[in-house]
Amino acid sequence: MASISIENMSFYAHHGCYEQEQIVGTLFTVDVHFDYDASEAIRTDDVHQTVNYLAVYQTIAEEMKQASHLLEHVAWRIKTAIEKTYPQTSNIKVRICKLNPPLGGQVGQVCVEL
Repeated sequence: MASISIENMSFYAHHGCYEQEQIVGTLFTVDVHFDYDASEAIRTDDVHQTVNYLAVYQTIAEEMKQASHLLEHVAWRIKTAIEKTYPQTSNIKVRICKLNPPLGGQVGQVCVEL
């Protein structure tokens, strides 16, 4: 098994419980980690035998465009989309962080991980 991590992806999106968050939006970061059987890719050095990082990124970007109230829901959608598109993946972990959340004080980020 091999592990792939795509980290610190940055998106401007409209996720949040408050109406203002849904209207104005804010910055988010996303990290995704998953395992897959890389034995054929390792043996052959064939890019078609691995998981395409660009395609995974594009899958994540599409899910980030869809506004949600909860980060948990966005993380679940991303995880589900990766599972459906890349059935050879396993142990998928998705972490989404909202930068500068409106919590009434100075907070750098809040994160959810599935």
